[in-house]
Amino acid sequence: MDTSTEKKSSPWTKGMRSPNPAGRPKGIVDKRSKVSQALLDEANEIARVVIDAALEGDMQAASLVLARIAPTLRAQGEKVNFSFDAKAPLAEQVEAVLQAIADGEVAPDVGKQIIESIGALGAVRQVDELESRIAALEGRHG
Repeated sequence: MDTSTEKKSSPWTKGMRSPNPAGRPKGIVDKRSKVSQALLDEANEIARVVIDAALEGDMQAASLVLARIAPTLRAQGEKVNFSFDAKAPLAEQVEAVLQAIADGEVAPDVGKQIIESIGALGAVRQVDELESRIAALEGRHG
């Protein structure tokens, strides 16, 4: 019989009253807490074993140690300086960025981010324009 398509019946149903309305009794420690505590109790020894393995050339252990003491650096956007008019029509703004990329003033990945920002600005401008139009229409009919 194929059990993959059959639903298992559960004694629990949505909206059912809890069979334990008082909740978990105080003092009961769940399995995760026990495991976490055991790891904490042995943490120094575990760390020493991993560090020793790293020092002996184990690349996986070295990777673990380095990941904890020197996390991966995040890419940081570089500052750019080129002629740009934020009040210009959006197409002209994008053209200015493309020209700056072509002239080597802006890296292509940074230019892409700037163009995406221009697109977001365009969306904001559209909302502003719609709000103005709606306000004007309501003023005429109000």
